[in-house]
Amino acid sequence: MTNHWIDIKNSDVILIMGSNAAENHPISFRWVTEARVNNNATLISVDPRFTRTSSKADIYAPLRSGTDIAFLGGMLNYLLQNDLIHTEYVTEYTNAAYLVDEGYDFDASTGLFTTYDAGTRKYDTSTWNFQTDAAGVILRDKTLQHERCVYQLLKQHYSRYDLATVSGVTGTPEAKLQEVYEAYVNGSYQPGKAGTIMYAMGWTQHTVGAQNIRAMSMIQLLLGNIGIAGGGVNALRGESNVQGSTDHCLLFHIWPGYLKTPQESRTTLAEYNEKWTPSARPTPAGEPLSANWWGNYPKYSVSFLKSMFGTAATVDNDFAYDWMPKRDDGANYAWQPMFDAMYRGEIEGFFAWGQNPAGSSANTNKVRQALAKLDWLVTVNIYSTETSEFWRGPGMDPESIGTEVFQLPCRASVEKEGSVTNSGRWAQWRYAAEVSLPEDVKADAEIMDELFKAVRALYAGGDGAFPEPINDLKWDYFDGAEVPARLIAKEINGYFLAPATYKDVDYAAGDLVPSFAALMDDGTTSSGNWLYCNSYVAADFETGNKMARRTRETSGIGLNPEWAWCWPVNRRIVYNRASVDLTGQPYDSEHPVISWNGEGWDGDVPDGGWPPMDQGEASRLPFIMQPDGVGKVFANVTGASTGDGPVPEHYEPAESPLANHPFGAGHARMNPVVFIPPEDEMNPLADAGSSEYPIVCSSYRVVEHWQTGVMTRWVPWLNELQPEMFVEMSEELAAEKSIANGERVTVKSIRGEVQAVAIVTKRFKPFTIQGNTVHQVGIPWCYGWAAPVRDNTRVSNANLLTPNVGDPNTRIPESKAFMVDVIKEA
Repeated sequence: MTNHWIDIKNSDVILIMGSNAAENHPISFRWVTEARVNNNATLISVDPRFTRTSSKADIYAPLRSGTDIAFLGGMLNYLLQNDLIHTEYVTEYTNAAYLVDEGYDFDASTGLFTTYDAGTRKYDTSTWNFQTDAAGVILRDKTLQHERCVYQLLKQHYSRYDLATVSGVTGTPEAKLQEVYEAYVNGSYQPGKAGTIMYAMGWTQHTVGAQNIRAMSMIQLLLGNIGIAGGGVNALRGESNVQGSTDHCLLFHIWPGYLKTPQESRTTLAEYNEKWTPSARPTPAGEPLSANWWGNYPKYSVSFLKSMFGTAATVDNDFAYDWMPKRDDGANYAWQPMFDAMYRGEIEGFFAWGQNPAGSSANTNKVRQALAKLDWLVTVNIYSTETSEFWRGPGMDPESIGTEVFQLPCRASVEKEGSVTNSGRWAQWRYAAEVSLPEDVKADAEIMDELFKAVRALYAGGDGAFPEPINDLKWDYFDGAEVPARLIAKEINGYFLAPATYKDVDYAAGDLVPSFAALMDDGTTSSGNWLYCNSYVAADFETGNKMARRTRETSGIGLNPEWAWCWPVNRRIVYNRASVDLTGQPYDSEHPVISWNGEGWDGDVPDGGWPPMDQGEASRLPFIMQPDGVGKVFANVTGASTGDGPVPEHYEPAESPLANHPFGAGHARMNPVVFIPPEDEMNPLADAGSSEYPIVCSSYRVVEHWQTGVMTRWVPWLNELQPEMFVEMSEELAAEKSIANGERVTVKSIRGEVQAVAIVTKRFKPFTIQGNTVHQVGIPWCYGWAAPVRDNTRVSNANLLTPNVGDPNTRIPESKAFMVDVIKEA
């Protein structure tokens, strides 16, 4: 999320797409409402269903689930063909003027970019790069007229996305498309105006999920909406600490702070750092004025290793790099491949910590069968879950399952002290509620401490395999001297490990580092996560823990710099140096994020203290995390490419009502590099255009239940409000199926079926796609069998239906667009 919740109030036009913010993120919608009331902002809701968000919108546009890129491609076509761009921003702060390699091309008839290998189902991205001069500096045409410049290539690519074509793909009426495009583009491309996007799982849970977000990022860059107040690309996270857990390497492919997990082929720290550190200017970044901030990568990796192993990590042992796990080259340990491996019997034990994969995962029939092949399973939660009870769920035979299940009761989030990092990157400290707890209930960290100390005790005899990472792990947070969460937070911030001077201030060994700019690659600093440097700056809790601050801003644009703390270094809006012109003056004088006063920057913490761009070589470009310093409307191989193309192209969902791509039978129907799980009896996909499964289905949340419902289905009054599975359908579909409101139906996919109550509603309408009627239905995913319900024989879980095919970059499953049938029960 580039901006933050409160900043939404500064927007002039707000597009909510891939999200139902009014229901699922109601606090965010407070600031949407404020923008509409105080800023006369236009609210646009684009959704397959007329939602609670839609009911508050100025403009509502329906679209068939899985066609977001077609919709956004039409918007790109509208703004490009009419040159409705923020010209200075685009030419100076993006790569739109760059000249692309002659070897790059796109074949509109096949839907493939150059160098696609059908055998490996991958692209060779080497041609997705830019032309350079003899010195390695990227060639560009700031008039944006050169036929090989990015801007012209984008115009060519999206010229195919005219209103009639987009309408035929999405089902959105042409007049409604025109209305949305005009409202959003014309309302935000001029300096002084701002448009923002609010998205959630409705964009990510697709086989083109990353490209959905890329498409909108491109729009925002072309309109000059990144870095400014009221702009940005704003992800609405699905839980209060999703951002924080991702920052701290919840996912398999990263270390904390988005450092990369080492691969087995990188046998030394030097090889690892060389792989992930962009070379110094000007090559290969190709831009002498790039800050190339990831050039500091070795400082962050070494400081992280010192945080892990303390004094045991030395220059002589490569800072204990050998002790860190390495993943096999090319191996993928994402969520779906992990359960495929479990199903094959390759995993013996599994910790389900604060999660419920037997309810939350796509294709849960396979997940439950995979859990049945474990030797042991540990669930850590506050209630029993579908995962801890998988062995006695519907369709399971307990006598044939050998998995030993352990349930560890754990404190809920409000019952323990620590920080959460919200969608806007604000790390906020919370205190444990003063409530009585059962004696055997522990906090997560306490459980981990007992487990680790038990493992370390096994090594006390000296005969354990690979003892160094166990015996030498720095683990001194639970000695009772201080609240463990506070000690861990200090470790995450990092320390000086030797006397140092930073910005004319002398620091002693043991002092907390004030900024990631103070980190070193020689072992004299530590940091558990470089992004969180500056969050805890003094030993005393009251003065040192910035996350615990609670001073509100009563004026200005809502930055609230003294409320909690925001990464990086309390910067509330990232890439904010793109919010000013070449002289350092804000494009929007009424909502300045930063401004140059002749000697320094006023306002938010700037993305680097360099002077404005008119200062020549002393300055740096604003997109400091990109190797070439600019925003990427063309995602080249260096720094920002996705595996499925340098620009987004519409592909049909893996399961689609269309037998062929709407752009032509020769066009790749679905994403050509889509993640498809190994072929086995538990991974079926319905044929495209199947008459057996003719209805599009999408899953979603309801405000009354939390995630899979584990925490809310046990609350009687909430369970009474939303007691059981339902399926929403249009009046037209209900008439075709002779289904009345409130009747019992079965919703069936090729993977499974669920029983539900029919809700016949005007919120869904049939779509006209390629001249044919296509119906869509929707189901919530918050139900299961491990909580009190009215009728245990009818407990259903939406993910019995969903496919575990997924996005090639993230492997997230396509839970928002799959094919079903709805059958009236006799």
